[in-house]
Amino acid sequence: MSFDWMIRILSENWPMFLRGAGTTLYIALIGTILGAVIGLLAGVIRTIPLPERGAKRIGLKVINALFSTYIEFFRGTPMIVQAMVIYYGSAMAFGMDIDRLFAAVFIVSINTGAYMAEIVRGGIVSVDKGQYEAAQAIGMNHLQTMFHVVLPQVIRNILPATGNQFVINIKDTSVLNVISVTELYFTTKSISGNNFRYFETFFVACAIYLIMTVIVSRVLRYLERKLDGPENYTMTQTNLEAR
Repeated sequence: MSFDWMIRILSENWPMFLRGAGTTLYIALIGTILGAVIGLLAGVIRTIPLPERGAKRIGLKVINALFSTYIEFFRGTPMIVQAMVIYYGSAMAFGMDIDRLFAAVFIVSINTGAYMAEIVRGGIVSVDKGQYEAAQAIGMNHLQTMFHVVLPQVIRNILPATGNQFVINIKDTSVLNVISVTELYFTTKSISGNNFRYFETFFVACAIYLIMTVIVSRVLRYLERKLDGPENYTMTQTNLEAR
């Protein structure tokens, strides 16, 4: 009979499930994009070579220390605690009335940015040093080398990790119910509180989460294959040479 209840719950509450799933995807998508931008910025800055002396060396050291503190803090604390501190803590300490959806996107963005910063830094470090030397040999500075030589390779290399972070964010938005964001988990909890069919209601939510993550994973794999280029590249080159 549980299956019948699942069908009934879905048919009666599908608009609420749809709105909750839409909010979850919105927060996860925007949070991942902004987090990736933060990660790219932090990764580029943290890999700038330090001058031997001068104010620039001191400034870069201070910035690197700030980024390191940010990364350690947000990677070392649970997102649910961060949400409580940022939303309720800011209201109690500073009297700030933050919109819940804005707070949710902000929390996911800065949390994702901390993880992406390390992913980007690892991707930059993995690029062969010979490419840096070649770029410097033709007169490129560090930023030009990054944007024209290194980052195009890094973005391709970190795409699987970025996609994985997107999938994680879809699931981790469930913790934002503590600040009453009406994402999928909060919506499911409200529906189950009305019908008292917790197993069936949350099973429906489980299926929706699974569908979203599977679709996202397939789309990202398709993009990865597109970035890899055609499989018959060698054959095409051979045909051109024959002509």
